[in-house]
Amino acid sequence: MKIPFLDLKAQYNSIKDEVLPAINDVLENTAYVLGKPVQQFEDNFAKEHNAAHCIGVGTGTAGNHMVLWALGLKRGDEVIIPANTFIATAWGATLCGATPVFVDCEPDSYNIDPSKIVSAITKKTKAIVAVHLYGQPADIDAIIEAMTNDKWNYLDNGCFEHKFNGQKIYLVEDAAQAHFAEYKGKRIGSLSKASSFSFYPGKNLGAYGEGGAVMTNDEDLAATFKMIRDHGAQQKYNHQIYGHNYRMEGIQGAVLGVKLNHLAEWTEGRRRVAAKYNELLNDVEDILLPKEMDYAKHVYHLFVIQVKNGKRDELQKYLGDNGIATGLHYPIPLHLQPCFEHLGYNKGDFPVSEELAEQGLSLPMFAELTDEQIEYVASKIKEFFKK
Repeated sequence: MKIPFLDLKAQYNSIKDEVLPAINDVLENTAYVLGKPVQQFEDNFAKEHNAAHCIGVGTGTAGNHMVLWALGLKRGDEVIIPANTFIATAWGATLCGATPVFVDCEPDSYNIDPSKIVSAITKKTKAIVAVHLYGQPADIDAIIEAMTNDKWNYLDNGCFEHKFNGQKIYLVEDAAQAHFAEYKGKRIGSLSKASSFSFYPGKNLGAYGEGGAVMTNDEDLAATFKMIRDHGAQQKYNHQIYGHNYRMEGIQGAVLGVKLNHLAEWTEGRRRVAAKYNELLNDVEDILLPKEMDYAKHVYHLFVIQVKNGKRDELQKYLGDNGIATGLHYPIPLHLQPCFEHLGYNKGDFPVSEELAEQGLSLPMFAELTDEQIEYVASKIKEFFKK
């Protein structure tokens, strides 16, 4: 049996009759950049996440950059980021000229450890990025409560900001892997000053190419996002601020608009797959299964197990030899990446993130996985450890 890590063709075949007319409509109307399909998607995506504003952009990385850029981050500033995340989270800071300051993750949620945040704050700290990794929301309240010197203030415009010993620190969300995830019954994305999403094809909500978005409840910030996205202009050739070309393509807006209608169903499909994995693998002592936190609705962009006793790579090879594709997310934590060597971090600085990098193995995860396929994966994992 051959089981892919992700089967985008199966998803496409299920919605082909809706997607092709939507793409054709863009072609017929030559609405190739922004336009009505993008606007409709932005409005609907914002509504689904209980946010006032969603601005479609070209990539999730562009969204990470735009959020911090619009908040005024600059050279000399610092941004607190979990060591266990994809490097695009850090690019949001570095593209502004700011310095990423890494902290360890929690062993259960794999997300940023709130207890480690305060000790990482300096007079240069301007933002904290809460990454909802693998589809599991970060513990927003614990992050807020950890800031014991003061309190987070909920502003009239529905945004959080913080004054720590008199300095303003923004809380923002990297929601690239967490579309429709919930924290204490509320959808992520509008739980902070601003958030960013990715619609890379492999995401739970994926475009047919690159795509991303930023989200906020702050009207002025939303206006700044729109200007940055389009060369710093509200009107053509009138460039009020520095900007970039971060616009979303019309075809991607049309595709995402169609797929958004199916996302709730696909999310429940992923949760079904995760529940089946947990049922079949909970007696395997050689692995640790991912834990859904009691405050969270996990959307399982990834299903990451930890393989004990240094057997991760052997298990991955064994599964591959038996037709099962797997992934490694992420085998080198950010503080040990060569590009950040100048920051002075060393192996051992963030042991939880490092252990996950050495032990983590992502199993096949997509809504269309059948019980037969899941049972095959589980049987081969058990077979490996019996041998």
